[in-house]
Amino acid sequence: MFKKVLIANRGEIALRIIRACKELGIQSVAVYSEADADSLHVQMADEAVCIGPAAATDSYLKITNIISAAEVADVDAIHPGYGFLAENAHFAEICANCNITFIGPSAECINQMGDKAIARDTMKAAGVPITPGSDGVLKTPDDALALAKKMGYPVLLKAVAGGGGKGMRVARNDVSLVQGFMAASAEGEASFGNPDLFMEKYIESARHVEVQIIGDKHGNVCHVGERDCSIQRRHQKLVEEAPCPTLTDEERKALGDAAVKAGKAVGYNSAGTLEFLYDEIEKKFYFMEMNTRIQVEHTVSEEVSGIDLMKEQIRVAAGEKLSFTQDDVKITGHAIEYRVNAEDPYNNFTPAPGPVEAVHFPGGPGIRIDSHVYSGYNISPYYDSMIAKIIVRGKDREEAIMRMRRALEEFTISGPHTSVPLGEALMTDKAFIDGSYNTAYLEKFMHEVFLNG
Repeated sequence: MFKKVLIANRGEIALRIIRACKELGIQSVAVYSEADADSLHVQMADEAVCIGPAAATDSYLKITNIISAAEVADVDAIHPGYGFLAENAHFAEICANCNITFIGPSAECINQMGDKAIARDTMKAAGVPITPGSDGVLKTPDDALALAKKMGYPVLLKAVAGGGGKGMRVARNDVSLVQGFMAASAEGEASFGNPDLFMEKYIESARHVEVQIIGDKHGNVCHVGERDCSIQRRHQKLVEEAPCPTLTDEERKALGDAAVKAGKAVGYNSAGTLEFLYDEIEKKFYFMEMNTRIQVEHTVSEEVSGIDLMKEQIRVAAGEKLSFTQDDVKITGHAIEYRVNAEDPYNNFTPAPGPVEAVHFPGGPGIRIDSHVYSGYNISPYYDSMIAKIIVRGKDREEAIMRMRRALEEFTISGPHTSVPLGEALMTDKAFIDGSYNTAYLEKFMHEVFLNG
């Protein structure tokens, strides 16, 4: 097992990794930008190293600074968390060259699956259905226009190294396609250091269902059930739940089997997620992309499976075998996660950075809070607006919904605007309660219900 791990991230995920390390008896090293000097992950880690100015390109995305910090601290491994360098194959390769274990898949695997365009080709070769789209990267806006003319609008542009809704644009005509191409490419470059894009047909009426997998270095790959992530705004997830409320047992098994098959096809040996779109009209699942990292919403899978995915990911990176088999995975109860973002849902989700005067988190049975925020904390304008995740678990979906209602009601914060009022409204909406929502639901709910309330 590792003796010391550097966490190349910030916020709640850095705290999540630090806590897992503590439970495994591993020392943790935090890295931080000048803007994050007072952050909780800096205070909770055994050691902390400043890696640069506030801008992510000069700190959390600066590979040379992170490797220097790792060498100074003499760590065995680096955990990238999610976002930033988590799916950067070059970073994983540099770690290996420096004899530092990258807690994630190999650089080769990231290239195969973390690059969204290559992943589509890999899945196609493995016999997994994929959404119609480009073969590889689109070099210019003209290439995108030619393909859109062939496929028909609407289309979806996606950054090959994207995640978290960044580097994605829906285009419904030639003008919005050219504008979207430039914007998505620039966003991909700024967020992930890679401007390359690919394109796929945009399915209007679809559910976003993903399967959590984890593999080890001994050839074992298991899935830990599925999650429904259909409630999203501009491709940024807001609510996630496990299991998916509408899947049949047959569909659930087929999805899980397809995910494991895909993982084994590329020799996957870490935590990862395969994302699928379910076309409600055609009644078909299509592979969308794979995230070769731990995800924000891994929490709901942990709650219904009883498996600590973060500790499991660290163990398999250290060369241990998975501590369970597929037959051991039992999904019980229901879990829902709501992302609390520092933004104003009444004002086009305008970011709301600034000081947190006071914060009180909900508690009681079945409630878990993953957050890096505290009273007196200053929310930075430089990074993602998510400030907390509320995760609830119930014996069934009805109890989980009631528990989330209570948790959102108890969540109080003075200072910034947050997405809490939107969550309270969602949890009482008939379409959500019935489970009859899709990826278009939230935008419609915002205009027809929430903003007219």
